[in-house]
Amino acid sequence: MNTIGLDHEKSKVLAEHLNDLLANYMVFYQNVRGFHWNIKGEKFFELHLKFEELYNNVLLKVDELAERILTLESTPLHSFEDYVQISSIKSTKDISEGKEALKHILSAFQVIIVKQRNILSVASEAGDEGTNALMSDYIREQEKLVWMYRSYLG
Repeated sequence: MNTIGLDHEKSKVLAEHLNDLLANYMVFYQNVRGFHWNIKGEKFFELHLKFEELYNNVLLKVDELAERILTLESTPLHSFEDYVQISSIKSTKDISEGKEALKHILSAFQVIIVKQRNILSVASEAGDEGTNALMSDYIREQEKLVWMYRSYLG
């Protein structure tokens, strides 16, 4: 058992899944920063603010994930080289059109939500309520965002 009462091996496997999620969040974060910086057009003011709101939210989750990995007595990934290599979400660049950016955001949320659902299963098997609660909160919040972004796109 580790110091929070979880099996060492199960915690290690869970931390690997969380590191994978962390890598995806970091690439997603940087993509959304780019959308925020480069957005142009009729909906500039509206989307510029929404993208800022989103990247700030993602950055909070990045910190929570890294802290959870540390709580599980593992080391969070912390290099962009690792993030880009591991992430299922691919880096974007030169996107300035709002609908295109939103489509990338929706695609990224799909990847992230699926990964978080998988982590829920792994955390349940490990008896890790802390990680379960974190993932449940993220999924609930992000499903609503997906609905809103999808509605915005029509």
